[in-house]
Amino acid sequence: MFIGHFGLGMGLKKTAPAISLGTFFIAVQLLDLIWPTFLLLHIEHVIIHPELSGNRILEFKSYPYTHSLIGALCWSLLFGGIYFLVKKNGRNALILGLAVFSHWVLDFFVHFGDLPLLPTDNSTHVGLALWGSPAVEIVIEVILFVAGIVLYLRSVQFKNTLGKIVFGVLIALFVLVQLSSSWGPAPANETALAWSAQFQWLFVLLAYWVDRNTLKTA
Repeated sequence: MFIGHFGLGMGLKKTAPAISLGTFFIAVQLLDLIWPTFLLLHIEHVIIHPELSGNRILEFKSYPYTHSLIGALCWSLLFGGIYFLVKKNGRNALILGLAVFSHWVLDFFVHFGDLPLLPTDNSTHVGLALWGSPAVEIVIEVILFVAGIVLYLRSVQFKNTLGKIVFGVLIALFVLVQLSSSWGPAPANETALAWSAQFQWLFVLLAYWVDRNTLKTA
């Protein structure tokens, strides 16, 4: 699940036009934005299987703090709480908190039973394994992505041509990264994977740039 998360972020703009698209992107992808740093710090771990293909390349050996059910709930409360303290808007804080938790929910549908419920070594792990049916999984992702684009475009009006261009670049980058992750070579090692995953912050920066060049219509 990659473009599906970001698609949901774009779609949520309709529910809270005052929230920047960049902030929505941080929310829906927060668990995966933190995860690479936890890999670099050797707090969490992943095993790479270059001999396999598709979604089976990565074996998520340990990510109790970013991807456990309890961990996801804590990050949701933290993110929503910080937004509330800064903006004093309870409704939008709740929306962002739910956006953070949506990441775990979507991952639950696709992961191979590797999501821990508790941030402990002996926790029960869950996942409905839609990654085992790649055609079904990609259709769901594309639907979320396209629906998100449509809802976002209905929520804003571009102030200038620059906004349209940056938004087009953003969408093109999403597609390129999705294709690369699906059919590209496996990362050389855990460290290389972690550094490449930091590339996701570029989407956040571009989203803030896009939003600065739009008018809210919803």
